[in-house]
Amino acid sequence: MDNVINGTQVLIFVFSGLTNDRRLIPFLFSFFLLVYIVSVVGNTGMIAIVRNSSRLHTPMYFFLSYLSLVDLFYSTVITPKILSDLISLRRTISLDGCAVQFFFFAGMAGTEIFILSDMSYDRYVAICSPLRYASIMTPRRCFFLVLLAFFIGFFQSTLQTSCLFRLRFCHSNLIDHFYCDAPPLLKLSCSDTFYCNLVTVYSVGTCTVGSLYVILTSYLLIFISIIHMKTAEGKQKAFSTCSSHLICTAMFYITVFFTYLRPPSEVFDNQDKAACIVYTVITPMLNPIVYSLRNQEVKQIIVHMVLNPLRSIKS
Repeated sequence: MDNVINGTQVLIFVFSGLTNDRRLIPFLFSFFLLVYIVSVVGNTGMIAIVRNSSRLHTPMYFFLSYLSLVDLFYSTVITPKILSDLISLRRTISLDGCAVQFFFFAGMAGTEIFILSDMSYDRYVAICSPLRYASIMTPRRCFFLVLLAFFIGFFQSTLQTSCLFRLRFCHSNLIDHFYCDAPPLLKLSCSDTFYCNLVTVYSVGTCTVGSLYVILTSYLLIFISIIHMKTAEGKQKAFSTCSSHLICTAMFYITVFFTYLRPPSEVFDNQDKAACIVYTVITPMLNPIVYSLRNQEVKQIIVHMVLNPLRSIKS
């Protein structure tokens, strides 16, 4: 199924997948199944904890609950298909199925980076303008920032999807990847891809650079503010409130930059696939774990839930 007759529109794609070594499949299936279960439980649990604990009804945890919601759907767009393909002899996806997977993958990825920007802005206000924090980060403003993140994320996804899937695919149906993404699909098109390449670069570049600018500016101002703090305790507290967000942001951006900002290559090697696995599968699992382990309030509530499972966690 690697080749089709020129002029015939491809209706079914075949993924190259993660490996052709059948001996690795049981390990990979077990690994991805475990990661997906932890991701679903961790992100669902984080949403439930934030929603049901009055102690966490603050802007920081409001954004965290939506980050967990995005991570939950983000991993669900990719991981179940990986699991299915690992145990199937035919790693196929329809043209429409590919479009749906790409639309939600790009939409959730775009939304995630802007929610990370929202969280950095929240930390900036909390540390640099603590007396005005409550008046600036109102529930209405927080909701607007989340809504804006979803709007931008899915707007750029709509642009990319509508452009990409108007192309004709008539040379080959073998996608050198384990999910539908723009670069490998553009390589398969027999149409003029110049406009679509521009849309992809502009959409990804604008979202990535725009959100990263907010994050870097926020943390530069936070760092300057921390330097001018007089007490070591104040500095330690400020750093601790930012550390979880910095870790999650760094994991996501480093792997995205490694994948998309390198010179283009004809071969999609194992390093590329490993980087994609990190930000599509591993990062959604790690985010709730990082926030749970590095946040005292969340840890206290989790311990309380474990020790008092029959009591309400409301406090």
